[in-house]
Amino acid sequence: MAKSHTILIFSLFFILLLASGIFSLCTGSVSIPPERVFAILFAKGESFSLQEINIIMQIRLPRLIMAFLLGGALSLSGFLLQTYFQNPIAGPYVLGISSGAKMCVAASMIFFLKNGIAVSSFSLLAAAFLGAIISTGFILLVAQKVNHIGSLLVAGIMIGYITSAVTDFFITFAEDADIANLHNWSKGSFSGFDLADCSFSAALILAAFLAVFFLAKPIGAYLMGESYARTMGVNTKIFRPILILLSSLLSATVTAFAGPVSFVGIAVPFLVKQLLGTAKPLLVIPASFLGGSLFCIVCDLIARSLFSPMELSISTVTSFFGAPIVIFMIITSKRGRR
Repeated sequence: MAKSHTILIFSLFFILLLASGIFSLCTGSVSIPPERVFAILFAKGESFSLQEINIIMQIRLPRLIMAFLLGGALSLSGFLLQTYFQNPIAGPYVLGISSGAKMCVAASMIFFLKNGIAVSSFSLLAAAFLGAIISTGFILLVAQKVNHIGSLLVAGIMIGYITSAVTDFFITFAEDADIANLHNWSKGSFSGFDLADCSFSAALILAAFLAVFFLAKPIGAYLMGESYARTMGVNTKIFRPILILLSSLLSATVTAFAGPVSFVGIAVPFLVKQLLGTAKPLLVIPASFLGGSLFCIVCDLIARSLFSPMELSISTVTSFFGAPIVIFMIITSKRGRR
């Protein structure tokens, strides 16, 4: 029964991903029928207008791929943080890690643009990773002093405010054109990418995903408690920093490419565990990735379609759906302690 339930959940994820992906490629200011989309993708038979080819291959397909990759990465990053702190409320956005990455990306963008230096994907990623590590370091220092998760969350929110203030300070010294670029990036979006960006982010995220997947057994032991993990042969002094580094890399990749995206890292792993009815990492890791991908593809579709041609920021939509889930998590966890 449990095995059939797991197969059903994963099948549902794949079906919904396929359906939402096709719908995303077909939908927009220019509507393209599914059969023409498939023909363009697989270069079969018909002759197409240059406009249709450009819309699919240069705009919608890269956007779909990035929503898939970055949504999965953000959900997986949240799962790793929840594992590290052993609390479902931990996430890269709430703990201020995304804000730290945003701060360093903003600083690097201002520096490069002001000096006429081309901003590469690698430089943005390096800056985002540095910012994520700095914020995570502060969180770890606070975690050593306080045991209550509420205090830790407040500290994370405060770190988010501090890094946002520093970001605003940097923007004060930016040129008007640079401010416009920063503003567009800081709203959060999966648009504006090409297939080279997709390849670069795919290589990083796939490597991180495989590393996390191969750590499924020690993660399962760690979820039973740090002392239990040590008895099972897990070197926690090495294992814990690896979790933080992988989580920081994943959240930094998202922030560097798409800007800050909120609540995905908390809400999706929680929903996945509820759907699967288990917390086994071997199942939750791939399911969290697929769930994050699906969540972000659907949210991106809503962001660009709801008030078309005007587009909402991706964080606006993810917050609208993700924040109520987090509130529900807090309420149910409080009830469970009574």
